[in-house]
This record gives sequence, C-alpha cells and structure tokens, in this order.
Amino acid sequence: MSEVTVPPGTNLLVAGPPLTGKRRLALETLASGARDGDGSILVTARDSADRMLTEYGQLVDPETAPMSVIDAVTRHLGSPVEESERISYVTSPTEMTEIGVEFSEMLKSYDRQAGIDRTRVVVDSLTTLLLYSNLQTVFRFMHVFTSRVENANAIGLYTIEATAHGCETMSTLRQLFDGTVRVDSDGTMTVEIDTAPTRAEPSD
Repeated sequence: MSEVTVPPGTNLLVAGPPLTGKRRLALETLASGARDGDGSILVTARDSADRMLTEYGQLVDPETAPMSVIDAVTRHLGSPVEESERISYVTSPTEMTEIGVEFSEMLKSYDRQAGIDRTRVVVDSLTTLLLYSNLQTVFRFMHVFTSRVENANAIGLYTIEATAHGCETMSTLRQLFDGTVRVDSDGTMTVEIDTAPTRAEPSD
C-alpha cells in the first residue's frame, strides 16, 4: 500500500484467500499513517484487541501512536475485559449498531484532538461479520459505516476472505467500495480503483 496514494474519503476492500497477509497489509497502512500523525481506528471481529495491539506493536509503538480499537470478540467469548480509553468492547459481532455508535464516538474524539487531521480505519473482517449475520444486514451496516468514513475524509480498509464467499456476495459488497486491493496466494497485490461506486441495496 505504500506505493498507492488514495484521496481522503476512500474505502477499499482488501480481498484474497486466507493466509495471504491481508490483515498485515491493512495494519501496515494504519502504522504508516500513525507515523505521520494520523489517527487509527481498528474494528476487530476476528481476534481480541490485545492480540491485535500486539501485532500492531510490531509495526509502530501503540503507546505513542493515536490508536483506538473496537473489540467485538472478547465479550462474545466470555473472556474478562478491562475497559480503557484505547479499547471499546461491544457485545458481539452481531451488535453492529453498537459497533457503529462506538465508531462514531471515536471519529468525533479524533476530530476534537489538535494535530490529528486525518484518520485511517481498518475493519477485520467482513467474513466474520457474514458468519454471524446475513448479507443484507452486513451490507446495510457497511453502507452506513463506509459513508461515515467518506464524510469524515478518512481512509478505510476492510478485509475479506474472498474464497469463502460466492460471486454474488462479493459482487454485492464491492458496490460499497471505491476500489479493491486483491492479494493473491503468491503475495501479488493488485489495486483496482472505481471512482464512482454504486450503493444499491442487495435483493432479499
């Protein structure tokens, strides 16, 4: 992603088979922005906030970088949580309204902080959300979510296991994004930008 420049308000789908480094690519994008003073928001529906911060800490010091996490995993698994200014815990990946509220609050918080003019956002992953909810529900949630990213002039990246979903699902979801970053099994990355994404509702 370091060779690709996209304008503020861009939402990109990061798609590919499992174990091809999609999440690492997304976290590297967050870290790159953090080094320049950007705010970072990570929505994790796959692994705990602690695990994600550990992985992120391999790229940039999470104690000094402006980083916030929405954890939709830990409470769902019944694990104990320790609230902090950095981490917000929601009940489960099905509670998308709750995720959206926390996300909006984090965006507002960065907007109020002097010196933070830009924010980068990662959602990991859409595949997990689709395991807990149907396509229509996820689409409608992401329609609102990506619009918030666009209106905030942030940059959003959303990982998905492309091989876990049918062509209809992938085609429907792609309508929400300004482009797709494809990561192949050999590590090859291809970026396709669509300057005029459509946002039609999926059929039931």
